[in-house]
Amino acid sequence: MLNQNKAPIIETLKNLTQKSHAPFYAPGHKQGKGIPQPLNDLLGKKVFLADLPELPELDNLFAPESVIKEAQELAAETFGALQTNFLVNGSTTGIIAGILATCGNGDKIILPRNIHQSVISGLIISGAIPIFINPEYDSDWDIALSVTPESIAQTLVKHPDTKAVMVIYPTYHGVCGDIAAIAQEVHKYNIPLLVDEAHGPHFAFHPELPIPALVGGADLTVQSIHKVLGAMTQASMLHLGSKRIDSYRLSQALQMLQSSSPNYLLLASLDAARQQMALFGQELMSQTLELARDARNRISQLPNFSVFDRERRSLTSSPGNSDLSTDEGKRLPFFMKGRKVAKSYINSGFFDLDQTRLTIKVSDIGLSGYEADEILHQKLGVTCELPSFKSLTFIISLGNTKADIDQLIDALVNLAQQNCRNKFNQLTDFKTEIDDYLIDSSIPLSPRDAF
Repeated sequence: MLNQNKAPIIETLKNLTQKSHAPFYAPGHKQGKGIPQPLNDLLGKKVFLADLPELPELDNLFAPESVIKEAQELAAETFGALQTNFLVNGSTTGIIAGILATCGNGDKIILPRNIHQSVISGLIISGAIPIFINPEYDSDWDIALSVTPESIAQTLVKHPDTKAVMVIYPTYHGVCGDIAAIAQEVHKYNIPLLVDEAHGPHFAFHPELPIPALVGGADLTVQSIHKVLGAMTQASMLHLGSKRIDSYRLSQALQMLQSSSPNYLLLASLDAARQQMALFGQELMSQTLELARDARNRISQLPNFSVFDRERRSLTSSPGNSDLSTDEGKRLPFFMKGRKVAKSYINSGFFDLDQTRLTIKVSDIGLSGYEADEILHQKLGVTCELPSFKSLTFIISLGNTKADIDQLIDALVNLAQQNCRNKFNQLTDFKTEIDDYLIDSSIPLSPRDAF
């Protein structure tokens, strides 16, 4: 077991900022001495002391041998990966790199229809052909759920020459499909399962959260450490969970996609976020989950508001328990050894829910999510993550406080009092029919050709 107290990039940057020397290298501001005054007024000079290039002491992101190598190995142990790569251009580069590492021009890849735009970019660059699957859908909430193991299996039967499968886990709304059962179906064809886990880097740190994609059997997963943990915006990680993916080809793809001048402030923030979660992750997630429970309970008692919750799962079998630490070939985060999780629910597009992702239906007070978002943001001092037609989605993370939850509740009460209209208006009558939601999986030409 590695020493998770260490933060090698942070420690090296700290040492370098304390060394006096004449800098004749980029960046041009020379550790803050040349920054424009407005930037100095906003941030001060201190942060720029650590804005350094790839000096000998700071290693090389694309051929790591020292501090970056050590930091990535620490992250791999923390998140339960065989290998971890730091990403300074966001999860977008990890998603595209995963596609490039597994698919060439004309190769098939199975995808949910509600993919992120980065996947389309990956299809254009690689020339891969998407085989789309419609995710399950909750028409009452107008929310896409997950694809099911059954739909994956049926599609693989029709397209046995598929090179890879990619799924979203969790969705933007925190919905998790049955990742373990999906992985089992995919691996029957000995092809890799790629996972867009941008919104789930915190899953490994508390037993009340869904299992991490790697534990479920993902071969590659991409996590936005900045979205719900303590890294800076744009800082993400890519984790390998097996040897089904050529690590050298993946490295080539990342080098092609990422900046050749990686920002060490971003790398340092990844190093620090890993250390924070390795040392205090369960405690921080316990506090976060408590805030989320408080918010859910209080909002559920407000008239004309409802909260999207686990009770909306459509289950078709009873769960069992398995000891993940005994599963052959599993590489677990060191603090997850022996953790019990539910076995598969058959054909479920809603297997679990991230309880820190709070989705509130506002249509019953006569407002669309977009209208409610504008009022909350402009007039009531509360800003959500994602407005949609019927609802608002809020991210509750380790940076939130009880005061934030109190302000949210007060704002919702104020919103309802000032804006409640006839509850039987066109907004509450709106319901998407499932036939309108389903999209034909066939495409007339490839994304590359369309581009």
